[in-house]
Amino acid sequence: MPPPSQAAAAAYSSSKRHFHWTKKIGAENDEQENSRNHAAALLTPKKKLPAVAVARLRSVLSAFGKNRPNLQLGLGPRVIGTLFGCRRGHVHFAFQRDPTSPPAFLIELATPIRGLVREMASGLVRIALECDKEKEEEKNKAVRLLEEPLWRSYCNGKKCGFGTRKECGAKEWKVLKAVEPISMGAGVLPGDNGTDSEVMYMRAKFERIVGSRDSEAFYMMNPDSNGAPELSIYLLRV
Repeated sequence: MPPPSQAAAAAYSSSKRHFHWTKKIGAENDEQENSRNHAAALLTPKKKLPAVAVARLRSVLSAFGKNRPNLQLGLGPRVIGTLFGCRRGHVHFAFQRDPTSPPAFLIELATPIRGLVREMASGLVRIALECDKEKEEEKNKAVRLLEEPLWRSYCNGKKCGFGTRKECGAKEWKVLKAVEPISMGAGVLPGDNGTDSEVMYMRAKFERIVGSRDSEAFYMMNPDSNGAPELSIYLLRV
């Protein structure tokens, strides 16, 4: 395999900078302070909330309940990932909160699906997607990382053109609904116009790690690693 390009090396170097854990300082002091607060709360007599405060609290909870469906579009620490594409088409990636929810992230890469299948035969695939940070005058727009429209893509250190964020249309939704009962596996969906229209897919659960507002990583979870490929996807804003 050829050595990684300088751009890909920078991507992986950037991922190392972004993905790290910080240790909590002063945990013992916090525990002592919490114990004192808890003891004080036990000694303080409870008071009833005024009727006006209760009414306001109920209205806030009611409004939260009405708006809660909008939160379903977000992603948690565990997501469903689907890789798919026609035999002669490009790779599509979709990440969903659960099998029935709309994709929170859907991207089409310039990489042919057959090329990615060959890479996965090696057993280890790392895909890095890079986008540019917003300019100083555009920072107030606060675009979420998963909403960035254009990405540079690298596969195992080799540049693979660009990726474009897509809205989930009828064709994409048809594929996701077809594989909805599948929690993990790979296969081929029949096409309408012969072999070339058949859709190759791979579906699995991914662990999602948020490093910062400019970096996220998705690691495919393999319950049985024997013979299964390892797939990691990095999203970086550099």
